[in-house]
Amino acid sequence: MFQLMTKKRKSPAETARQMKKLVDEIVDYVNSDLVQRNAERLLPGFSRDNLFVKPEGWEKFFHGNRTNGNGNGQKNGSGRKADGARTLADLTREELLDLVIARSQEWLLSKQDPDKGFWCAPLLADTTLECDTITLYAYMGWLESKKDKVRRMADFILSKQLPDGGWNIYKNGPSEISATVKGYWALKIAGHSPDAPYMAKARTRIGELGGIHKINSYAKFYMALFGLYDWRGVPAIPTELMLFPKWFYFNIYEMSAWTRGIVIPLSIVWSVRPKKTLPPSAHLDELFEKGLPRWTPVGSPAPADEGIFSWRKFFLMWDGFFKTMEGRGPHFLRTWSMRLARNWMIKHFEDSDGLAAIFPPIVNAVMALECLGYPESHPYVQGQVKALEDYEIPIPESDALQMQPCLSPIWDTALSVISLAESGVPRDHESLVAATRWLVDLEIRREGDWRVKNPSTQPGGWAFEFKNDFYPDVDDTAMVLLALRHVNLSDGYFSREREKSYLRGLNWMLSMQGSNGGWAAFDRDNTKFIFEKIPFADHNAMIDPPSADITARVLELLGHVGYDKSYPCVWEALEFLKKEQEPDGSWYGRWGVNYVYGTWQVLRGLSAIGEDMKSPYVLKAVRWLKSVQNDDGGWGERCDSYDDPARKGKAPSTPSQTAWGLMGMLAAGLLDDPATENALEHLLRTQNPDGSWDEAEFTGTGFPKVFYLEYTYYRNYFPLLALGAYRTKQYTKENSWAYR
Repeated sequence: MFQLMTKKRKSPAETARQMKKLVDEIVDYVNSDLVQRNAERLLPGFSRDNLFVKPEGWEKFFHGNRTNGNGNGQKNGSGRKADGARTLADLTREELLDLVIARSQEWLLSKQDPDKGFWCAPLLADTTLECDTITLYAYMGWLESKKDKVRRMADFILSKQLPDGGWNIYKNGPSEISATVKGYWALKIAGHSPDAPYMAKARTRIGELGGIHKINSYAKFYMALFGLYDWRGVPAIPTELMLFPKWFYFNIYEMSAWTRGIVIPLSIVWSVRPKKTLPPSAHLDELFEKGLPRWTPVGSPAPADEGIFSWRKFFLMWDGFFKTMEGRGPHFLRTWSMRLARNWMIKHFEDSDGLAAIFPPIVNAVMALECLGYPESHPYVQGQVKALEDYEIPIPESDALQMQPCLSPIWDTALSVISLAESGVPRDHESLVAATRWLVDLEIRREGDWRVKNPSTQPGGWAFEFKNDFYPDVDDTAMVLLALRHVNLSDGYFSREREKSYLRGLNWMLSMQGSNGGWAAFDRDNTKFIFEKIPFADHNAMIDPPSADITARVLELLGHVGYDKSYPCVWEALEFLKKEQEPDGSWYGRWGVNYVYGTWQVLRGLSAIGEDMKSPYVLKAVRWLKSVQNDDGGWGERCDSYDDPARKGKAPSTPSQTAWGLMGMLAAGLLDDPATENALEHLLRTQNPDGSWDEAEFTGTGFPKVFYLEYTYYRNYFPLLALGAYRTKQYTKENSWAYR
């Protein structure tokens, strides 16, 4: 079909005219949305047309890239390799840089899916995933049928036990109470003897961490299902939450997207409260003090500075009300709300690899379906189980089994394309073209939950996972759009399809800007901070407010396609970033660890849209970034900086965080600064011979203070991106020609 449509070649002028006409038609279509036009007649301030304005010279972005023949201004397309007879010590700095980049490119290209063109790295987290999977198997009565998996997951859990007997929630972190209790309980369910020395150490550590009552709400919820914890100590999650209409101050769409996926299935389970059993050997009697209740009041202890009235007390009052009314209220309300919760959940199974395509909602959905009477053989149950099985990572060397929290193909693919293109791989390379085709195919064209708070925009954008069409997110969309602009396409038909996809994604992303000028992940203006006081909000992510890192990433993309500070969407975002800056000059990183991540991304975004990088607030950020550089030239920061900001930027150097720091320096224009040179040296000397880097920390964030991530390719594509950026700027300086 492509051959037929491209057989008759058109002149460049004719192609340009058709492209411009196509762009104008799409823009006209986007801006003619019926809902928006009617709304702005009544409330002119409701219009968001000012966000979607084509920059001057927009057309030139559709006809190749403003680069030389190899696509990025480098002296060679894939990095010059050194003479094999010479050692690394014999190489000049330029030769070593070329070699390191070439090896990194080769390593990353080798990881691409050869058939479909995407990248998908293992995404790792703590052992609570394996613990919750074992708990799910116990709940469903699958311990015997899945005993091999239970054994292998238990072996993995045991392998991660710390010397003090506990389990942590990020690499090199301290023992954490919920993870430790879950680890101990999962091993007991798997049949490990409580008399084993490692189990005794775990019990001791649980006591030292404050005891079983210190665990989080969701852990108590799972234990209550088996009668191991009293329901009076578990926050109420009634299905009646579904009865609040979307316009009401309290409704499910005022919760973050991931919280909806977690809570709505749990509300079904809470309303049914099934009584599951475990063998006595899996009980937790030894963790409770004899003679004392097996629960503590929800929301205790109270904050020391709490006044007569607080939102915490308000929500605790409602928690008590729901528990008092359980089984006493009008039956039709429960029936109605259960049906709404069920329908919402099943509706969200559509176009998704599991509910919300992430681990906790999938586990909760399986339990909810069981409560609703669906048999194990039902397609709904099988679909969720299949999604969960896709998260398994066998570990052959130890015959263990690890679980992933979700899959990250779109994120990994976009960043791989960007890093390869910006480091010198030709922009028409077959790997980049294949990745572009795959990304365009995964554009989301249906309405999702975002529509509730953003009713006047057409669908577009990309999710994080293979299929999660209810939840495109701004972060992934910005990175995909940036990746799509880095690839040259010779196929005229597909090139036009890319541009249509691009414009839909750009319009959707711009429409998601919040009223405070910033961008969040999944929703607009999901900022009702009082929801953080709800009793079951201790996963520390009840809402999805705009963040500096995502806002800056959007600015990076906008700058790349011609937006600058003259556009309202840009200067509003700038004002947001200035307000979010910390007193020491850094920025908080919501989705990466942590202040190094936030500060790097803001500096890169500011540079892209033409901000004066010698402005006082920018220089303040640069001074902070330089102040936390390690003596070895790298940067490092652990997840403990979320708990204690005094720990920001204080940790052993990692490849990903060093790359962020280096790119922050380059964005600030400090090409010849000693900090830049030292960071470059660190990355050059720490690369492995196969072109990869090693990283011994978690540098990704799920829920701050609660759940962290190890993106296993961060250590590779971010250093490649940073080294490519350095080489580009160095070549630009030496040859005196401008490149963006």
